[in-house]
Amino acid sequence: MLTALAPAIWGTTYLVTTEFLPPDRPLLAAVIRALPAGLLLVALTRRLPKGDWWWRSLVLGTLNIGAFLALLFVAAYRLPGGVAATLGALQPLLVAGLSTGLLGERLRPRTLLAGVAGVAGVSLLVLQADARLDALGVAAAAGGAVVMATGVVLSKRWTSPAPLLATTGWQLVAGGLVLVPVALAVEGPPPATLSGANLAGYGYLALIGAALSYTLWFRGIRALSATQVTFLGLLSPVVATLLGWLALGQRLTAWQLLGAAIVLAAVVFAQGRSTTPARSAKASRSLSPAPPGCPPETTHTPVPR
Repeated sequence: MLTALAPAIWGTTYLVTTEFLPPDRPLLAAVIRALPAGLLLVALTRRLPKGDWWWRSLVLGTLNIGAFLALLFVAAYRLPGGVAATLGALQPLLVAGLSTGLLGERLRPRTLLAGVAGVAGVSLLVLQADARLDALGVAAAAGGAVVMATGVVLSKRWTSPAPLLATTGWQLVAGGLVLVPVALAVEGPPPATLSGANLAGYGYLALIGAALSYTLWFRGIRALSATQVTFLGLLSPVVATLLGWLALGQRLTAWQLLGAAIVLAAVVFAQGRSTTPARSAKASRSLSPAPPGCPPETTHTPVPR
């Protein structure tokens, strides 16, 4: 439930962006959302990466935040939001496929069924009949799904020994730094003046939309399987659609309600208990013999957090 709060918070981004932020500055919003939040977490934890975690933080921050948000920006400008969201809904299926090779998880029929249902539900929720397609936009949306899926799986494979807040801060800083030159090249320098509403919107995105939500998201990746976590991401378009109806007066049709119901059913259906972590832990211990004089470690199933 805590992990589900992260995509639910991300679902508020559209409302905050349209109602509080300067127009046509999505990359600036992404930079301000990631970089200050990451610096804040690093300052609070006073921990810097060590050894391999310098380049791992850069890779994960680029995949989970920098490259993903940049591709999302391209897709949003070249495609209707419904098309971009529908292509993004492919992410659980991509994570399931990558997890079989990188994490040794078994691809279960219920995962495939839930993944297909999730795509269908998001399509009903946000896709319009007159949606136009653009080759570059489609490539960007699909690329965004691929990089985020890869980031989720690698975040599960590479478990940092550092505290969760520190690891989250490293990724946010890395992703923000990757976005800075892109934002300057595409949008130019930041506006000379910002209103109180602009500052409030940016503050919300940094503190709630990044520092809190990404901490919950990466905590979920540590505690759950990668496939279980990524299905929770389907909640984001549901929250965005409901907020558009409640706060902006947008029309909500019966087909959209059906799509929301299908998405929620797919999310719940995909949360079946996985025994992969227990098997993986047992396999890892079997490959590492105990030191001389030490009894073998007793295996046990980890208690879900």
